[in-house]
Amino acid sequence: MRLTWQRNQLNLILPIALICCCLLIDATNAQEAQQPWYENLPAVAMDYKVHIDAGKEDCYHQYVKAGATFYVSFSVVRGGDGMAGFAVRNPAGEVVKPYQWQATADYTDQVSPGGYYSVCIDNQFSRFAGKLVNIYITVVKYDAWDKYAKEIEQLQLNMQNFTATIGTVERNINDMMGYQAHSRHRESRDYALLLDNNSYIQTFSISQIVVILITCSIQVFFVRKLFEVKSSSKSRI
Repeated sequence: MRLTWQRNQLNLILPIALICCCLLIDATNAQEAQQPWYENLPAVAMDYKVHIDAGKEDCYHQYVKAGATFYVSFSVVRGGDGMAGFAVRNPAGEVVKPYQWQATADYTDQVSPGGYYSVCIDNQFSRFAGKLVNIYITVVKYDAWDKYAKEIEQLQLNMQNFTATIGTVERNINDMMGYQAHSRHRESRDYALLLDNNSYIQTFSISQIVVILITCSIQVFFVRKLFEVKSSSKSRI
């Protein structure tokens, strides 16, 4: 009887243990799924082109780890007067860059407190024209080089100068990427302006050709009417 009672206890405990293990695994997977895939990367750069409808406002959110450097810039490529509103909110919900109606703008947070930044593009002042906007975002963790330096120091190597040089190179690369983003913004905007001018010139030229053809046809018609001779059916006696 005692052995049977112990077996019954084991039969009850084993399913409960399996259910608890499954719940723990699901909770761990859910927690890992909530973390962005780029959280452990030392640097991330993203470039987007988005269309903002007339009279609308769109907001985009970017996760930044604590201590990292956050940089965002925007440029209106085409549409309307070529300007839009741009604002940035920090993870605490505070507006760190208020709305300004302009063609290009940028914002930098050297030491982020960590969390999700909100980048908003406002096109509410434009009631009829949509805007094509280029957004460039970088998240750089300069302290990642310190971790590499600690690992190398364990091998009894003096890497202070090397670490400082690598950090300088990383900052210069980030600055160059920012300049390249601005150059791409200007290039996209100039190309869009070139296409618009080409379309305008073609449309204007075709309309002028049509007007000239119609005018010539009307002139020829009336000149021929001047020299038209009407024949009389009655003969004179």
